[in-house]
Amino acid sequence: MTDALSLAHQHAQRWLAGSPQRPVGATASLATLRERIAVPLAAHGLDPCRVIEDLVSMTEGGLLGTASGRFFAWVIGGSLESALAADWLVSAWDQNAALYGCGPAVSVVEEVAGTWIKQLLGLPVEASFAFTTGCQLAHVTCLAAARHRVLARVGWDVEEEGLAGAPRLRVLTSALRHASVDRAARFLGLGQRALEAIATDDAGRITPAMLDAALQSSSAPTIVVLDAADLNIGAVDPFATLVPIAHAHGAWVHVDGAFGLFARASRSRRHLLDGVERADSWATDGHKWLNVPFDCGIAVVRDAAAHRAAMTTSASYIAAATDARDQIDWTPEWSRRARGVTVYAALRELGSGGVEDLVDRSCTLCDALVTGIGALPGAEVVWKPTLNQGLVRFLDPRADASETDHDARTRHVLDAINASGVAMFSPTTWRGRFVMRVSVVSWRTTQHDIDQTIAGIADVMGRLA
Repeated sequence: MTDALSLAHQHAQRWLAGSPQRPVGATASLATLRERIAVPLAAHGLDPCRVIEDLVSMTEGGLLGTASGRFFAWVIGGSLESALAADWLVSAWDQNAALYGCGPAVSVVEEVAGTWIKQLLGLPVEASFAFTTGCQLAHVTCLAAARHRVLARVGWDVEEEGLAGAPRLRVLTSALRHASVDRAARFLGLGQRALEAIATDDAGRITPAMLDAALQSSSAPTIVVLDAADLNIGAVDPFATLVPIAHAHGAWVHVDGAFGLFARASRSRRHLLDGVERADSWATDGHKWLNVPFDCGIAVVRDAAAHRAAMTTSASYIAAATDARDQIDWTPEWSRRARGVTVYAALRELGSGGVEDLVDRSCTLCDALVTGIGALPGAEVVWKPTLNQGLVRFLDPRADASETDHDARTRHVLDAINASGVAMFSPTTWRGRFVMRVSVVSWRTTQHDIDQTIAGIADVMGRLA
C-alpha cells in the first residue's frame, strides 16, 4: 500500500503548496467534471497508483481553495498542519470509534479532547460532550437531550413511548436562526410547526421582553434556541439576561455556537458571550474556527443523564466498557471515525493562547477587509464586523438606481470577483437586500491576503465600470 499512499502524499503537498497562486474558486464546469469523472465501471480493477493519478487529474479545477488564505465565502477553516496529519492517521488507523473496545486509544484521545474543549470555552466541567459529523448533528444530539428532559418533566418517556400521544413541544428560536436548527427539529419528529421565530432588534438579537412574551404565551414544554453568532453578521444574543428568563419558565436553553462559541477563547471578545455558560446545551464546529478538517461537530450538554438517555443503546454483542468512555452512549452514530483526534491535535498545536490569537486575528482581519472593500468607489459597508463576519454591497452608479438595481449590481460584481480567482465570497440576503458576505476564519489568512483581495476587487470593479 505504500506506493499509493506516498503518491497521495505528494499530490497533497503540491495542492497545499500551490494554494497561494491557484484561483480560489473552481475553474472547471459541471459538464467538464462529469465528462472526466463519469467513466464506465470496469470489470477488472486498476492499480492503486493509477486510481490516485486519475482522481487527481479528473478533479483538476473542480476543487475550491478552502485551504487558501483568501477563502471568505463560508465559515470554513483552513486545516491546521497537525490536524490534517492527524486526520490522515485516523484514516490509516481505521478504528471504529463507537466503543472503547473497538479503539481504546482513540477513545481516550476523544475523552481528553472533549475535556479541553470545555475548559477552553468555559463550559461546565460536569457537562457531557460528543464529537459529531458537524453542527447539524450536534444540534440533533443536544436537542434530543432537551426533548428527553422537557418531556420527562411532564411525565413522558419519549425514548420508550415515542412522540405519538406526547405533549406537543415547541421550540422558540431567533428569526435569524440557521436552517440546521429546522432540520434538527424535523429529524427529531418535532416538526417545522414546533418552531416559533422571535423577532430580533437592530443588532440581530432577541430582546428580553420578546422572549418573555413568547414564553408566557404557552405552558407547553419548551426549548429555547439562542445564537452565539448568526451566520450573516455574527449577532450574539444577550445570554446573561435571556437564559435566566427561559429557566424561570422551565425551558431548556440550547445555544447555536457553530463558530461564535469559540470567541469564548479570547479575553478581548469573551464579554460578547457573557452568560452563555448558563445554558443547558451548546453546539459548535471544529472545522470552523478551530481549523480542523471536515467533518467535526461538537455537542456539549450540561445534563449528562439526559444526553446519555437520548443517545445510548446496547446489544448482546457490544462489549460495553465499565470504566472507560463508549462514544456510542453520546453520539447518534453506530460506526464512526475518531474525529475527536483532530481536535486533540489542533489544541496541542495551538494551545489556549494560539486559539485566542487565531480568534483575535480573524476578527481584526475581517474588519480590515470589510472596511477596505467599503472604501472602494461604488462599494458600501452594510455591516461592520463585531466578530469575524461582515456584509458589503456594490451600488449601481445611476442616479435613479433602485434597491433592485443595487442588488443586481452586487450580484454582478460578486460573480466577477469569484470568477477572477483572487478570492471567494458568498452571497446572502440581509433585511431584504442582496449582499456579499465576508467571513474570515482561516489560520492561513494574513494581512497580505487582505491587501491582495482588496486590490483584486478594485481591479474587478474598474473593469466593470
